[in-house]
Amino acid sequence: MTVSRTICLGFLAVIGAGTLLLSLPFSITSDVWDWNTVLVALFTATSAVCVTGHIIVDTGTYFSTLGQFFILTLIQIGGLGYMTATTFLLLLLGRRIGLRNKVAVQQALDRTEIHGASQLIRSIIATTLLFELTGAFLMLFVFVPQYGLDKGLWLSIFHSVSAWNNAGFSVFSDNLTGYQASPLINLVIPGLIIFGGIGYEAIFEMYLWLRGRLTRQRKRMIFSLNFKVAVSTTLMLLILGAIAFFLVESQNPKTLGVMDLPTRLMTAWFQSTTSRTAGFNTIDVGKMTTAGLFITIALMFIGGSPGGTAGGIKTTTLRILTSCTKAVLQGKEEAQLYDRQIPMTLVLKAVGVTVGSVAAVIMITILISLSDPEYNFIQILFEVVSAFATVGLSTGITVDAGFSVFAKLMLVVMMYIGRVGVLLLMAALLGDPKPSFVRYPEETLLVG
Repeated sequence: MTVSRTICLGFLAVIGAGTLLLSLPFSITSDVWDWNTVLVALFTATSAVCVTGHIIVDTGTYFSTLGQFFILTLIQIGGLGYMTATTFLLLLLGRRIGLRNKVAVQQALDRTEIHGASQLIRSIIATTLLFELTGAFLMLFVFVPQYGLDKGLWLSIFHSVSAWNNAGFSVFSDNLTGYQASPLINLVIPGLIIFGGIGYEAIFEMYLWLRGRLTRQRKRMIFSLNFKVAVSTTLMLLILGAIAFFLVESQNPKTLGVMDLPTRLMTAWFQSTTSRTAGFNTIDVGKMTTAGLFITIALMFIGGSPGGTAGGIKTTTLRILTSCTKAVLQGKEEAQLYDRQIPMTLVLKAVGVTVGSVAAVIMITILISLSDPEYNFIQILFEVVSAFATVGLSTGITVDAGFSVFAKLMLVVMMYIGRVGVLLLMAALLGDPKPSFVRYPEETLLVG
């Protein structure tokens, strides 16, 4: 039982428990129970634990309040990660964190060291509660006047937790389309999505920098390479995505074309943010242009930053690959970022993540295309990438009665692969790699 197998089996155990809870009669509003109830429970539990947001039923009407609470709990566990959640429970029980748990936390959060695991877990929990409570408080000003204190409080908590964990679940039938002109919703939800997806390590560094500025410390803080890459790439993708959506969809009367300029700008910003693994939407995604859908696919595939609640191949992987391309064009033999040389192990890992991710997307897309040939290729590819990147945006075919059970199960598999990670899953299946002391002679070949 290796660490990678522990993490993968842990997620499966949480998904199994969630499936059981969501399939019980008190979790749903319908009096009819059949095997489709189990399928819905499995799909929803996987989507919640993998913080995806993909749905095949209307969450707000199909599930009872208790069922929605179970979904929220699964989102919180999935967002924190299996090892983070279990380690936190051990700390609450006063148990000592062993070396195995420390190594598991290191792999789960993609850290470089194993010391300080207990303090890290406490900091993650505190940061999570701070952002989620702040987001819920701000959204009270939107939901309470409209729905009253009790329901408004529940809606605020549900959407705050869902946004921070980049889940995209909503109890509204049209997601957040009814709030496309609300400045507060268009600021709070994207803010939670961005900070939740940028990674805890980046947030901690940001906090230390702000504390140093406020206390006027003389010692200058040097940001890590991970912080520089994650923050700069995130800002670049957010800005370029908003501009792209604004230009492509402004002439589409089914999305941005009918809005005034301020609402159009807010919606383009919201769509650019949520495409980065959140899954909320303020427009009907199924009515977007083909260009808009393809832009969304690209943003979803990239995803957020490592160490957070986001999915995709991650912003750091993108920058490593682009830096390798730049090095080739400049005739250099090593890739560099911010005057730092990137280790070859990270280059190989970035290539492995990208190749494995592309292979998984291609394989699942082909299988669903064979089982459901009545749907367009762009629709199927969109759903597969959305599931892999744990985004949850959908063109609407998953709630279609014609969408086959096989296709839904394939999306379940894809959500799981996207959450645990391609390399971690392969390590769990094949076993941890063993170091080799054999070096082979080099030989060149034609490339490109």
